[in-house]
Amino acid sequence: MASIFRSETMTLAQLFLQSEAAFACVRELGELGKVQFRDLNQDLSAFKRKFVSEVRRCDEMERKLRFLASELEKSDIHVRPAGNIEAPDPQEMIDLESKFEVLETEVKEINTNKETLKRNLLDLIELEHILHKTQTFFDEAEQGAIIPASQAPPLGPMPHPHTNGGITSEEESAPERGLLDGEQAGPGAVQHTKFMFVTGVILRERLPAFERLLWRACRGNVFLREAEIAEPLEDPSSGNMVNKSVFILFFQGDQLRSRVRKICEGFRATLYQCPETAAERNEMTVAVGTRISELNSVLRTTVDHSNTQLLEIAQDVDIWQQKVKKIKAIYHTMNMFNLDVTRQCLIAECWCPVEDLDEIQRALVRGTERSGSTVPSILNRMKTDETPPTYFKTNKFTRGFQAIVDAYGIASYEEVNPAPYTVITFPFLFSVMFGDAGHGILLALFAAAMIYYEKRIIQTNAGGEMFGMIFDGRYIVLLMGLFSIYTGLIYNDMFSISLNIFESRWNVSYFRNISFKQDLFVPPDELYRNNTQQCECPFEYNCVYTSGDETTHLPTEAQNYQEPYPFGLDPIWQMSENKLVFVNTYKMKMSICLGVIHMLFGVIIGIFNHLHFKRYINIVAEFIPQILFLLAIFGWLVFLIFFKWINFYDNQQTAPNLLLTLINMFLEFAGSPKVNDSVLIGDNEYSVFGPTSGDATVQRLIQIFLVLIAVGCVPWMLIVKPVYLYIQHKKKVKSALHAVPTSEEEADQQQEEVVNNDGADGLVGKGGGDGEGEDGKGGGDKADEFDGGEIVVHQCIHTIEYCLGTISHTASYLRLWALSLAHAELSEVLWFMVMRNGFMVTHMTGTYVIGGIALFALFAFWAVLTVGILLVMEGLSAFLHALRLHWVEFQSKFYIGTGYKFQPFSFEAVLKGEDD
Repeated sequence: MASIFRSETMTLAQLFLQSEAAFACVRELGELGKVQFRDLNQDLSAFKRKFVSEVRRCDEMERKLRFLASELEKSDIHVRPAGNIEAPDPQEMIDLESKFEVLETEVKEINTNKETLKRNLLDLIELEHILHKTQTFFDEAEQGAIIPASQAPPLGPMPHPHTNGGITSEEESAPERGLLDGEQAGPGAVQHTKFMFVTGVILRERLPAFERLLWRACRGNVFLREAEIAEPLEDPSSGNMVNKSVFILFFQGDQLRSRVRKICEGFRATLYQCPETAAERNEMTVAVGTRISELNSVLRTTVDHSNTQLLEIAQDVDIWQQKVKKIKAIYHTMNMFNLDVTRQCLIAECWCPVEDLDEIQRALVRGTERSGSTVPSILNRMKTDETPPTYFKTNKFTRGFQAIVDAYGIASYEEVNPAPYTVITFPFLFSVMFGDAGHGILLALFAAAMIYYEKRIIQTNAGGEMFGMIFDGRYIVLLMGLFSIYTGLIYNDMFSISLNIFESRWNVSYFRNISFKQDLFVPPDELYRNNTQQCECPFEYNCVYTSGDETTHLPTEAQNYQEPYPFGLDPIWQMSENKLVFVNTYKMKMSICLGVIHMLFGVIIGIFNHLHFKRYINIVAEFIPQILFLLAIFGWLVFLIFFKWINFYDNQQTAPNLLLTLINMFLEFAGSPKVNDSVLIGDNEYSVFGPTSGDATVQRLIQIFLVLIAVGCVPWMLIVKPVYLYIQHKKKVKSALHAVPTSEEEADQQQEEVVNNDGADGLVGKGGGDGEGEDGKGGGDKADEFDGGEIVVHQCIHTIEYCLGTISHTASYLRLWALSLAHAELSEVLWFMVMRNGFMVTHMTGTYVIGGIALFALFAFWAVLTVGILLVMEGLSAFLHALRLHWVEFQSKFYIGTGYKFQPFSFEAVLKGEDD
């Protein structure tokens, strides 16, 4: 239990490992995960350490495994999980390296062959499309070597590709000219022309720019025809599907041909030789089709062989990855050891829990036996003044709550751990802001599903990083949902609808049906103006009304509503006009009460730190005045809230305003409250105990006493501790003058003493201090230094922070009221603006079919908004506010959080990627 509420007792140990047994011993310690090694070679760079070559070999093996894993991912082949694999012996590294080298070479060779086959296949497919798509162009050209001028492309500036039909308005009215000599041709004249042509394939998105550049570079003397390839083609290099188009360019002259080819190369267009005669084209089409069939057959065989090999790799790749990671982690850890050349052993220093020393010793014995070494490994405990790391033993339930605390700051060594209390307070404060039983049920079901399928989720690692964070806090979400169900029942809210579980205790039938005298109930102001009339509260049993000698008893049926609702709010409030006013004031006062109790609990926890670290002056100079200051102001406010709740005021004008009461307690000091028994006075002028001047006097005296205590606590916290430390320092100086100095040899012997396993416990410094030694480094010369100015300044800051923080933190807890009100109102708006309309459709149309369809559509809309806004956004908002209340308002009362986390060498952390 100590490891839950405080850090495990840690010790600094020294290990002496034989060189041949070091690998096996570190492997056993990695499987155990209870040792945090210290780097004894910080002055050496990573390239000058003993095992740097082994680490590089592991890096190279990891690179090859990443390559194989990427190939598996490309082929959509899933890796078979292997579970936990034991770290191999160092001799196995050679076998792994050779195996990975062979596999990488084979996979790369297969990929090269596959890419070559795909590229050849792509070329043939593109050529096949060219032969089919350009047939129309060649049919026109093969009508003869003569093209009528009316069908030939114009000479001179090539028509811009974006003009109508490729011909401008001027050219439509101009006489047609031949392509070769540009002479004017009469109507019906025929011009004999011989064209050169180039065919190819280009990416479709490059075609417009390609066409514009041809028009500008060739001055319109090139005629372009293109046709799209319907189906996308696979790019052999990237494996992506791309859209391409077939084009044919008609031109004249070798100079244009050279220019056209350069432009095609610039746009990465693929050019193909296309025969001019139909017979040759038909023959080539048949040959291309045959080659495509053969290449498809060869490619299928190659792909099958590749998949077969990758499937075999997928069976073992997880095993190999674990082995390489563990080997690399072992050598990386061994690089932190010192090498004792004379004794042929490695020396290591590590932090470890005292409770697990025996288990660590057994792990060293196992490692020595497995290595075959005859010399045992030695574990010695060392004395040190350094502060040990903080280590809390957690499980899958408490790990999330511990992470919330650690996110604020790692607890100082042996400081009280807030996590066990956070298990209850965090989901409870969340539920106060999120209080709705329906939303709580959805939240709890979501968390329960994650818990039920947690093994499957962990194995598949599904959901991504965002879902992974939610999954790690699944037990937090579960408790938040369960607590929200509880507070939702307290608020009597189920998707903003009140539940009439126990039947409402409010009964107004008597007052609606019976006629009674006008003067049965006298108004409160008249009651206090005429002291001869007395009327007891009509909300109590045996209620009576007295007027002179006549006494009237209310019948039993008029008193049925006096019984309280068994649990939560009475559902009658759902129908009342003043529901918002009542619930608003109730939640606001409840927030103040919960906040004061929460802060008071934090201050009380601080005394356990003072007692544990034997800082008794902090109890007298900090704990007691802090408690008195908090109770004198806000403890009194909480008392007034509860007293006003249980006390009934006949006249609402005599009910005091508690906020003004607290303010006037300081501003008016001895002048509040004020009461005149014969005259009604303003709001807040009455005492909470009653409307008489005697009641006011009692409250006035109490408040004077409390104000004096609160004001007196400020110099108490400010002066007592610095004065005490100064007196203690003077005593130490005086005693040091008369003390016999210790010899230098004896001092050195005490510093270098090493305690064996069977010796006394190692001495370690204790952190968590907020007075002397607050830096957390423990004893040493710093403990004897005394800087009075620094101590006074520190105490001033601490006092001001606490006094002002107590006021601001109390006000900060009003966020519980604000978010609860916002959540309830948003939920109510969604219900009445969406779902209620669905129920009203049937009533308005008189048709159940239309009403059912409308209700189904509106329910889907309502459900999406409920999940998206009320559960996700409002839930995240309430989570963050609860987080702030714990970090700032609660933990600041006792938590130092200046420690550093215990990070043991663990293969589990290495495989999860948590250990660098």
